[in-house]
Amino acid sequence: MQSWPAPGVPHLAGIGTQLRMYDTATGQVRPVVTGPTATMYVCGITPYDATHLGHAFTYLTFDLLQRQWRANGLGVNYVQNVTDIDDPLLERAIARGEDWHDIALRETELFRHDMTALRVVPPQHYLGAIESIPSIVTYIEQLLLSGAVYQVEEDLYFDLTASTRFGEVSRWTEEHMLAVCAERGGDPERAGKRHPLDPLMWRAKRSEEPAWDTALGHGRPGWHIECVAIALDHLGMSFDVQGGGNDLVFPHHEMGAAHAEAITASWPYARHYVHVGMVGYEGHKMSKSRGNLVFVSRLLSDGVNPNDLRLSLINHHYRHDWEWTSAELTAATQRREVWEQAAASGHTSGAAHTIAQVRDALSDDLDAPRALAMIDTWAATALTRKPGPPDDGQAMITAVDALLGVVLAPV
Repeated sequence: MQSWPAPGVPHLAGIGTQLRMYDTATGQVRPVVTGPTATMYVCGITPYDATHLGHAFTYLTFDLLQRQWRANGLGVNYVQNVTDIDDPLLERAIARGEDWHDIALRETELFRHDMTALRVVPPQHYLGAIESIPSIVTYIEQLLLSGAVYQVEEDLYFDLTASTRFGEVSRWTEEHMLAVCAERGGDPERAGKRHPLDPLMWRAKRSEEPAWDTALGHGRPGWHIECVAIALDHLGMSFDVQGGGNDLVFPHHEMGAAHAEAITASWPYARHYVHVGMVGYEGHKMSKSRGNLVFVSRLLSDGVNPNDLRLSLINHHYRHDWEWTSAELTAATQRREVWEQAAASGHTSGAAHTIAQVRDALSDDLDAPRALAMIDTWAATALTRKPGPPDDGQAMITAVDALLGVVLAPV
């Protein structure tokens, strides 16, 4: 599957401080230790509707992360999936009277357009569930042979007792898991399962549902094994960062880690689990089921500057839930304009010190709001001080682009 065009990311001289981020599995902010090439898997969209601001907030978070890595001289191997076959997509197709495949193609293309406009650096590997079915089947066959997968009628389920580390990603109790399992895609009440939490691995063909002929029979894969197969194929076990929204902590990332452990007989699946807060609107988390969505494409078509949209989102710390209002955009536009005035003022001495502070803030659990506030202080000072070195304004423009992905008007 094709991703989207990469934005130009300017080189930033020097090396920042060690990146530290909160790890869900340990409950601590700790160093993100990588090799010369950092590795990351971020769970992608299920393309049954347009990209909303909750999606954008998630993908901008991991864009900031990989920009930090790149600014520190690391290579990046970034993998993202598209769940282009799943129950929500089929349900939307029935509701609209459209072909599910047409919806998936259209919404995936719109997602690419939105990511391009927001200047998100694309993944090196961007793969759909459908194209990954041969690999998924191979892994399920391996689990069948080891006894980690069992049959319920014609479907296949993963036996969670095959994982010795189940629960270590979320650190949730079984009671907590059972309370949310059904609302997050599980089927804890299905008869014939060995344990209510055991997740679906392969769904046999149902009437009027798409299915693929494989060694497992006519059907389609479950949700969690899709991401595991893609990650193991392109990153291997123990990659550096597994990312997504905080609604993926359980079941998706917990189940994925259990699958990977059973397949490889090793641990950990990922060395750092990074989860992003939810964006609310009108008093509730943005969700397709509730319909309280603010779409990126709609804002852009209304003439919103993508830089301002980006600034309005990264003004919130990635781990916090928050509420979107139109005032976010107004404040972001004003901030960008002040920065541009400061960069062009010729009064910009002190940029190097501020850039170092910005890098330190971003290295501290991606504290983008603190980084933005530091640039605000620099800009306010620049607009009231004596002229400084003529290249300082350009240095700030370069840093804001490289680290934050925001393009300011040239000096």
